Amino acid sequence: MRSTVIFAAIALAVVALIFAGARFAGNDYIFFAGYTVLQFIVLATAWNILGGYCGYVNFGTAAFFALGAYASVFFHKTYPLPIPVLLVIAAIVSGLVGLGTGYLTLRLRGAFFSIATLALAVVLQTFVVNWSYVGGSRGAYVIRPSDVDILGFHLEYIQYLFLIMALLAAAAVTIARAIEHSKLGYGFATIRDDELAAEASGVPTLRLKLVATTLSGALMGMAGAPFPYYIGYVEPASTFGLGYAVNAIAMPLIGGTTTWIGPLIGSILLGTLQQVVTVTISSEVNLLLVGLLLVAFVIVAPRGLVGLVQPLFQRPGRTWTPPSSTSKDSASASAASSPSTESI
Repeated sequence: MRSTVIFAAIALAVVALIFAGARFAGNDYIFFAGYTVLQFIVLATAWNILGGYCGYVNFGTAAFFALGAYASVFFHKTYPLPIPVLLVIAAIVSGLVGLGTGYLTLRLRGAFFSIATLALAVVLQTFVVNWSYVGGSRGAYVIRPSDVDILGFHLEYIQYLFLIMALLAAAAVTIARAIEHSKLGYGFATIRDDELAAEASGVPTLRLKLVATTLSGALMGMAGAPFPYYIGYVEPASTFGLGYAVNAIAMPLIGGTTTWIGPLIGSILLGTLQQVVTVTISSEVNLLLVGLLLVAFVIVAPRGLVGLVQPLFQRPGRTWTPPSSTSKDSASASAASSPSTESI
């Protein structure tokens, strides 16, 4: 608990430094590009709670992201609320959907579970396309204010969104780290390693998986809540886009899925690279770039960058060597010469 509090304080300090540095640079594009990278940190970390810690590959990232986005659109048209409140609402809605989806699908394993989560995204997209109140297939415009005042500080709205997403990213990484070093994380690891053995040992696997789907879905929904105010126009094709599902899987795999820092590293590297490619070449190259890197890392470093570097920081231990034939013979001779337990 104490280490988690210290880590959260360090994360807040890093957020403050990043925000101050971005403001000092005086370039608004840093906030636009940085928002996208931070958004992917939240999505990759949220995906890793279920996909990395528990070993259940989720293809429905875009569905939970879109739930958070359209929850904001709904309240923007009904009764405008501040973004921090929308984050809480998105967490509740997406978390409940994650809980219900997990209860229906977590009895499936492997590819069957992945296909079920992909079907969830298709069903929700069909529902949104036919819901005219939130724009339906034609989409919906969200007009955001030009600036905002926070405790007497005047911020442009994109800076405000950047700060909110940076705090959300810090919270997501802190939660993931706290889970990894807790009994809950050990339970997740038993599911990932051998679920049948975990069940036989008395581990409540279904309950743990429901916790994972709820937490993962809630964080994904929170990542999507500010999106309508960032982009200004929301349509099903953009919120349910393939890019969210692909990036949310690729970034943890490239960074490393068995630890909290893997999705963070993968998101920063791949997200930054995508922003550079978007400016210098074209945004259409992003998915091609992600696919090539994903294939390369699966072949060269299947455990990601963390797994590639981790052996360098481990202490060299003693290696086990099989006994030689002479030692086997001497051991057999000594056993034969010693009195048996039956005679004693």
